[in-house]
Amino acid sequence: GGLYGVSIGSAFFGESMFSRATDASKVALVALVRHLRQRGFRLLDTQWSTPHLARFGCVDVPRDDYLDLLDDALKIDADF
Repeated sequence: GGLYGVSIGSAFFGESMFSRATDASKVALVALVRHLRQRGFRLLDTQWSTPHLARFGCVDVPRDDYLDLLDDALKIDADF
């Protein structure tokens, strides 16, 4: 399983998750979050919340709050 996306500053924008084995995408998501935290990322944008992502703490963020989070994340460099 895996996922891919784009990183800009300290924001990561997830584009898609996939798996060939049951629950493999869950393992990939947990690994990604650990990876991003270790490298100082401030925002993981999943584009929308789903029951699957909610199990991992994904929450909807009001637009104005999101724009503030995004602005902060774009000001900080983080290497993927």
